[in-house]
Amino acid sequence: MLRTPTGGAGHGAATAGDRLVSIGTVLNQLRDEFPEVTISKIRFLEAEGLVEPRRTASGYRKFSRQDVERLAQILRMQRDHYLPLKVIREHLDALARGEQIKLPSPSPQRDLLDGAWDPESERPTAGRVGRAELLAAAEVTEEELAEWESYGLIAAGPEGGYDAEAVTVARLVADLGRFGLEPRHLRAVKAAAEREAGLVEQVVAPLRRHRNPQTRAHAEATAKELAGLSVRLHAALVQTALGLRLQ
Repeated sequence: MLRTPTGGAGHGAATAGDRLVSIGTVLNQLRDEFPEVTISKIRFLEAEGLVEPRRTASGYRKFSRQDVERLAQILRMQRDHYLPLKVIREHLDALARGEQIKLPSPSPQRDLLDGAWDPESERPTAGRVGRAELLAAAEVTEEELAEWESYGLIAAGPEGGYDAEAVTVARLVADLGRFGLEPRHLRAVKAAAEREAGLVEQVVAPLRRHRNPQTRAHAEATAKELAGLSVRLHAALVQTALGLRLQ
């Protein structure tokens, strides 16, 4: 359940006795639930008017408990429902007025590194978003998305629109870009992913061709489990390689 923000345009005001904290402290508080959040992300949300921290005489940002709760709400709506910032702002304003809101059903979250991908979960089909929504979710420009598509990192579905995986890829490519990694650098990652997918397909292809519906269903569950294991192995091997190189 979403908790109602404490205010609208003045949501950054602190109440009596409310301890104000720095942006670094806010980052640490949010990272338990949102490990990928960055200071740049928080500043971006402030620039978009979604959160309004106080400023000290020296210009430093100071956040109240209500600011942190509001940031968490925003990040949940982005992560779980793939909502663009314009819609998130409208929802928060409605909550501030005491109204009830109805959020779209969340797409299954697939935290592969933690092994939390449920093999029985259905592939999201209703959670498709349009191009403008994808741009808003990844916080990138049309030119950047077009470049990613030219490298094959993202592609629209046959019927148009983008699925949950495309949104995730867009966010990750955008985050990597902040470290100077360009789409051309990610071609090797894409090629490795396609090779891993090929290995999974070799295992499940005979099961998918079986006449028994239960066997075909087992093929899908097996494919998802193998994909999860493959991603976890890939992450472990990357961490091992980095550990050896940094010693």
